[in-house]
Amino acid sequence: MTKAHELFKHGQSIWYDNIRRSFIESGDLASMIEQGIRGVTSNPAIFEKAIGQSDDYDVQLQELVSQEKTIDEIYDALVIQDIQAAADVLRPLYDESNGGDGYISLEVSPTLARDTEGTIADARRYFAAVGRPNVMIKIPATPEGIPAIKQAISEGININVTLMFSLADYDAVAGAYIEGLQALVANGGDPGKVASVASFFVSRVDGKVDAALEAVGNTELQGKIGIANARLAYERFEETFSGDTWDALAEKGATVQRPLWASTGVKNPIYPDTLYVDALIGAHTVNTVPPATLDALMKEATTDSATVGNALEDAHAQVAKLKDLGIDLDKITADLQDEGVDKFAVAFESLMNSIKDKRERLLEGSENAS
Repeated sequence: MTKAHELFKHGQSIWYDNIRRSFIESGDLASMIEQGIRGVTSNPAIFEKAIGQSDDYDVQLQELVSQEKTIDEIYDALVIQDIQAAADVLRPLYDESNGGDGYISLEVSPTLARDTEGTIADARRYFAAVGRPNVMIKIPATPEGIPAIKQAISEGININVTLMFSLADYDAVAGAYIEGLQALVANGGDPGKVASVASFFVSRVDGKVDAALEAVGNTELQGKIGIANARLAYERFEETFSGDTWDALAEKGATVQRPLWASTGVKNPIYPDTLYVDALIGAHTVNTVPPATLDALMKEATTDSATVGNALEDAHAQVAKLKDLGIDLDKITADLQDEGVDKFAVAFESLMNSIKDKRERLLEGSENAS
């Protein structure tokens, strides 16, 4: 039994935050599932590395170029094939868990983060194109993304909400999920056939807050606010998914929108590699980990008990202390979301440029050959 299996005993699923075609085709994904990995997430930065910095996709890319596909069409074909292949490997896990796990995530275009209608259209298009029940479409928790999340859920589209940093983000996202389910039920849909996770980012919060704490000469709270913030989000989760409103949906088969801990790789080398694993273990949660964090988790994670509900009074006090120090956590988390949108857009642009460059080289090669 691995550490990932032990975490699942506490109700937490470990997902892998990485994808690449060779990882799927080599059998590595199937092997990781045997070791306790229960899902996969992707984002534009991950695909930028996979497609732009490897030759895994060159054969298919050459075929697509010969078919005179556009850059956008090439991107869709490459990415959708990977998502479908990963979904197929994960499908037995999805089936045996009755839709609890076994998901692969695909993000809408980062260029649509401020476009509600465009996001809805992209979510519909990708969900239909992948054609697998165990795909989640990723939508950012921007103000424009919130109504898109509600609409997608109301249409039975599985959603992984990304770029959540604040309790205000959490409240808006959980509300959109519940309202989307209510609309789905009102239209005769089955809420038991749609799933969602709410991806709450952790280490990036510490990155910003630690710098602000250093500026005011406080070291006591460094490395603690990311975890405190996540624990308060989990507290909100437990409050939100209880009571009459939720019970009415649960009776019809709806499942909770699980908190997913994202950005759990340690950015500060002085912190333990499993800092954001050990402190956030709990029922109905997911932790999606990049490769280095997964290696550390399997070797070093402390999996004796659930921890995400621990020291809530301390978490409230730590966040309150920031205000006393003149540090505006709300502004920090809002800035982090804006930066996240920009970073994904830059990675996406870099990926599209890589595809463009490869396409042009292949076209030149075919012209020279003729």
